[in-house]
Amino acid sequence: MKKTVGRREKISLPEWGISGISGKVDTGAYTSSIHSTFAEMVDIAGGSKLRFTVLDPKNPRYTGKVIETDTFSVKSVKNSFGQAEVRYQVFTTVELFGERFEASFTLSDRSKMRNQVLLGRKLLKGRFVVDVELTNQSLKALKTSKNKKQ
Repeated sequence: MKKTVGRREKISLPEWGISGISGKVDTGAYTSSIHSTFAEMVDIAGGSKLRFTVLDPKNPRYTGKVIETDTFSVKSVKNSFGQAEVRYQVFTTVELFGERFEASFTLSDRSKMRNQVLLGRKLLKGRFVVDVELTNQSLKALKTSKNKKQ
């Protein structure tokens, strides 16, 4: 059974040491994206790695560390103005409603946006339905679950 998410949800990205970051649910966006102002490919023996940072240093959930991954791709996406952009796409584990699953995010400068994380249809499909009148359903469900156990 699909869980209901609101227009904003608190998510965690455990592989990157990020917890409780707010993501805007956007059914108009196919891919999810996360704020990054630094990304570079580094050649290593046997291939390449992507080195990048995520989130804004002014944000209290900012990890301050550089993340490296060898699971990435380069993808062409349409930005909010309908123009094609080439972005790095990275893959990581997302935690929502206490469940973990694999998801992909494009790296994008979202410094002028209100939300540093955008949750698109690809992440939502088959798992969640959206009720735009609600917010933080995952967090509320986890608190309710903890209270029932006590």
